[in-house]
Amino acid sequence: MATLSRWCRWKSAAFMATLATALTLVTGVSVALATDTAGATGATGGAQTSTASTAASAAQVAQVAKLATTTSGTSPGIAPAMSCAGLTSLDLAAVVPGVPFEVTSATELAAGSNTLGNWAACDVKGVIAPQIHFEIKLPETGWQANYLQVGCGGLCGNVNVGNAPASAGCVPLTSGAFAVASSDEGHYQGGGLFSTDPTLRADFGYKSDHQLAQAAKAVIERYYGQAADHAYFDGCSQGGHQALTEAQRYPTDFDGIIAGAPANNFTALNTFSHAWTAQSVYLGGGPATITNADLADLHAAVLKGCGAPADGIIADPLSCTWDPAAIRCKAGQTSTSADYCLTADQVTTLRRIYAGPTDENGKLLYPGYQLRGSELNWAGIITPATATGASGDISFVRETLRYQIFDSPRPTLTYKDVKFTAAYYKKVMAPNEGMYDATDPDLKAFKAAGGRLILWHGLGDQHIPAVGTMAYYKAVEKVMGGSTATESFARLFLLPGVAHCGGGQGPDTFDALTAMTDWVTKGEAPSSLTTRSVNSGGSTTATRPVYPFPYVAENTTGGPADDAGSYTPVRSTAEANLTLNRLGSFRSGYETVGNWVHGEWVVSKGKA
Repeated sequence: MATLSRWCRWKSAAFMATLATALTLVTGVSVALATDTAGATGATGGAQTSTASTAASAAQVAQVAKLATTTSGTSPGIAPAMSCAGLTSLDLAAVVPGVPFEVTSATELAAGSNTLGNWAACDVKGVIAPQIHFEIKLPETGWQANYLQVGCGGLCGNVNVGNAPASAGCVPLTSGAFAVASSDEGHYQGGGLFSTDPTLRADFGYKSDHQLAQAAKAVIERYYGQAADHAYFDGCSQGGHQALTEAQRYPTDFDGIIAGAPANNFTALNTFSHAWTAQSVYLGGGPATITNADLADLHAAVLKGCGAPADGIIADPLSCTWDPAAIRCKAGQTSTSADYCLTADQVTTLRRIYAGPTDENGKLLYPGYQLRGSELNWAGIITPATATGASGDISFVRETLRYQIFDSPRPTLTYKDVKFTAAYYKKVMAPNEGMYDATDPDLKAFKAAGGRLILWHGLGDQHIPAVGTMAYYKAVEKVMGGSTATESFARLFLLPGVAHCGGGQGPDTFDALTAMTDWVTKGEAPSSLTTRSVNSGGSTTATRPVYPFPYVAENTTGGPADDAGSYTPVRSTAEANLTLNRLGSFRSGYETVGNWVHGEWVVSKGKA
């Protein structure tokens, strides 16, 4: 399978739009230029062709060409139609029906201060009612009529428009081809307190990104004098959750969506998955059975037990069923680094972590579990620094239990209070999944709108088990009519050794935005992505391809392990045959919406 180009490409439609604008400036009349639409048809349709409504002299055309081309021979893009500061004087409250918002500031951002790339921008900040804070970076030069919305992480609570998680090396992003926006999802602190307010709960759960997309597109149209041709979303973790919410609830908002390590099964993840690992590590509420100090030796034992290659990266961890009891300490044996072994409690802990949260009947309460080979990434999240220290999982589940899943705050609850029973599962999920979760596998409307979806997940993810994303993708395949029908608009890529949204032991740097723009504008579906390991100096030290699920990259050539050319795609039987005995299900119709009606908060069924 061919490896994708790393570079996004200039779109001819954007150049022609720039040329037409420039002709208008020169001739004083509106000009519509004929364009070649071959290969340029995207999710919202190809460029419309027409003939010029007026003739321009050769001298005028020459002047336009000079205006529309830089000395390097590339188009500078679509220029703003108004001043940056002028945006603050616009009355935008009624521009988008049902989405009152205003711009609170619009300031010039120097290219050297822009973390997205070396391009000057109009940095716009504003508020969508009641308190969704947003920021939009509008390129002053180079804009190619593209809009990119980026997600946030954790429980959000701040606006971060400084990076896009899956777009490393996409030159147009770094050169100003995209207007870029993000929001805080309606609250301004990272904990769960906001969920005590039903409006803010809905904004976080499903509404804020749709409203931002509408508001940002309106600002873009006024600033440039024309609408964006294509819209994209890129997010990881909570950002991946946001991405799938958009595909499921608002299928026409974006032409291309990149969803990384999605926290889309939000309620079960933050209640049952995190509490399960916490109760597993702190057996019986006592001190931790496994700490950070155990992880290196444990990981080495797992690699050996799974038959990992010399580079220490397990390409297909789902196929490994290594049992921790294989290194149980013998009678009288003391564990050392040279002769590492596990106590009976440690074996119990690890078996539970690798199995995932189950109820009294052995059914999974979350569709996933930690994969073998992820151990080095557990530090600080699943395992604490010391036996009496606290893990990250304890904090995650605490915020959800206290503020997010019950009708009123319960500030004394801890991970110890979670019950792994069918009855408790129903009590937690029934009132919450409709507002918080994005697990609907029916993406027919998104596909019909021309939408394209790239899912990706690190197989060493310590926060959100990658198995859950595999299970969701298989559910999508079932609803959409099989693998072929699904691959025509959605593909899943799994990154061996990679931790949550990056880091870990495997190559974790890649450019999915180029793949997505090519898919949307040219119809070129990604047959692979090239991932890279990059050192602190910015140099690439290893490359590795990743292929669409259920294919894994195996070194079948005997070439260097750090060279992408050594690998070929091999179908994973474990991934292809994945089945989960779980209590819940991926289905449509669980979604709810909330609105104030005559002073009362009313929750009703159905997609918004």
